[in-house]
Amino acid sequence: MEKTHRSGFVHLLGNPNVGKSSLVKAFCGQKLAIISDRPQTTRHRIFIIYNDPGHQVVFSDAPGLIKMPQYMLQERMNLQAHAGLHDADILLFCTTAAEPVDPEIAATLSRAKMPVWLVVNKADLFGKARLAEYVAKWAAVHPFQKSFIVSALTLENIPELMSSLLEALPEGPPYYPKEDLSDRHERFFVAEIVRENIFRLFHDEIPYSCEVQVQDYKETTGKEGSPFARIFVYIIVERESQKAILLGQKGQAIKDLGIRARQEIESFLGHGVYLDLQVKVEKNWRNNPQALKKYGY
Repeated sequence: MEKTHRSGFVHLLGNPNVGKSSLVKAFCGQKLAIISDRPQTTRHRIFIIYNDPGHQVVFSDAPGLIKMPQYMLQERMNLQAHAGLHDADILLFCTTAAEPVDPEIAATLSRAKMPVWLVVNKADLFGKARLAEYVAKWAAVHPFQKSFIVSALTLENIPELMSSLLEALPEGPPYYPKEDLSDRHERFFVAEIVRENIFRLFHDEIPYSCEVQVQDYKETTGKEGSPFARIFVYIIVERESQKAILLGQKGQAIKDLGIRARQEIESFLGHGVYLDLQVKVEKNWRNNPQALKKYGY
């Protein structure tokens, strides 16, 4: 008798910095999205795929909800965050016990057409009594189908949550080839690695003002016929002063960024790369609809 195969889409919804990307990494065992302790690092909705012989889960990792968008970019990010309310099989509302119980979010969840599960992350930071009280407060404002208290960092209750997800998926064939890890290609993840290192090396508004675009990606061969890639990247900023900070004194800052990003890109791709970083100024790109469309928002 042929075994049943289950597949489906699971969308993660929540405020910035509640650990949605860390949860997906815990589920899938591989980091494919920016993970940072700074809010609003995720800008695009990314499908990250878990596969085993009997299941395929397409996790939808999206930007965090932004209550008062200050830029058109943030408005576009909110649209991506809400997209899963219409096309997912299961919605995971992700939060932490440090977050207030928000009636506006509860109203948003009430419009969802699929089962909604409460996932309280970062359990390692709070006591059991506080966590139980927090779950009860949310249960009073929305009838969640299931509730989980987890830690993406320590993996507390992650296997239990994952097992419940696999059991709840509808029967069906895979949506993507079983070897696929994401719906995105290498160029996207190369840009994200560069952007993640900008968050690590620069502070204040600089990372939020940057857009990273891979302009050219040439696959070739290196010494002894091994794979090699030549990658040319533009970092777009809004002001000349931001460009000066990214370049640094005598170009040292952009050199440090390039070294760190190249090492991570080589680890991700599994072979050597040549990485060229150039900084361009495009004034007010975060509020320019043509620029946002050009950059994929």
